[in-house]
Amino acid sequence: MSRFSDSDLKWMQTALALARRGEGLTRPNPPVGAVVVKNNRILGQGWHRQAGGPHAEIHALRQAGPRAKGATLYVTLEPCSTFGRTPPCTTAIQQAGIARVVVGAADPNPRHAGKGLRVLRQGGIQVLTGVGGPEARELIAPFACQVVRHRPFFTLKLGVSLDGRLADFRHHSRWITGPDARREIQAMRRRADAILVGAGTVRHDNPSLWPRPDRQRNPWRIIVVRDRPLPAAAQVFRDVHADRTIIAAPRGWHPGGARRLRAANVKVLELPRRGFFPALAKELGDLGILRVLCEGGGIVAGELLRARLVDELCLFISPKLIGGPVGAVGTRHWMLESAPGFRIRDVRRIGPDLFVHLFPKARED
Repeated sequence: MSRFSDSDLKWMQTALALARRGEGLTRPNPPVGAVVVKNNRILGQGWHRQAGGPHAEIHALRQAGPRAKGATLYVTLEPCSTFGRTPPCTTAIQQAGIARVVVGAADPNPRHAGKGLRVLRQGGIQVLTGVGGPEARELIAPFACQVVRHRPFFTLKLGVSLDGRLADFRHHSRWITGPDARREIQAMRRRADAILVGAGTVRHDNPSLWPRPDRQRNPWRIIVVRDRPLPAAAQVFRDVHADRTIIAAPRGWHPGGARRLRAANVKVLELPRRGFFPALAKELGDLGILRVLCEGGGIVAGELLRARLVDELCLFISPKLIGGPVGAVGTRHWMLESAPGFRIRDVRRIGPDLFVHLFPKARED
């Protein structure tokens, strides 16, 4: 018998939808949503809007006011019980007279996990956990990756033809996928804290890598370069967001060019050639980045897979055959028995294209 009702699941879905409004805005904090409900009516709702600001529970409790007494609070993540940049939410919940708290996911931070739940129970509040658990845990997966592995969560996005090509033989990739897929990719950019590409993508496509529209998002743009200098006229160096650009390069990469970029407020990270991508992951984690969206190209995709840094794979498959050498993972190859395996999470049509959402097998098994 289920420990929670259909009504509990319904209100948790409302809280999860609210939480998603904060994706891409809350780093280094996770997105969280909360709803105060009594007699099957919403009295207050909110979501975490920015780090240092009120948490989702506080927004919901303030909206509910004195009506919160005896109500149920639905919150996607275990309420905090310690002082940080804001007071603990557990204190506000108790002071509001909330009778019952329904939680989607426990705090993944080992130092805090379960503490908020214990504080609430000790205060006489009924606590129910795990409602909408899979979705709640997926929502905070980037935050969990940061606190447990001390690095960002990497989403690898690839737009490919039926035969696995990222571009034609001239390296032209606009547009493999249709407008519906491109709108979905813009939404993915808004959920990310950083968008990462290889130098080849900048040289061939000159992308802005900025979400359109950005809806107040302010992501980093990361360019991985190994040898040649990058074109000085590239959008990522000359637009109004140039100070949100990071160059990830091996130590000693074009000293003069690196100095010029730093003078233009571009951040240049010089990393060891051996263990380049794990070192980059650590640097990005130190910047408080939770989710990195890698948009290719094939060489970067292959190196991320080789470094076992791909936490999520999103394939947009166009019903076209292109042929040629520009494959989805560049020159990277594996023997069949050791090839990286993935588990399909979701498959759906997006306009004329097919979207396949996958997670690494080893991570889920």
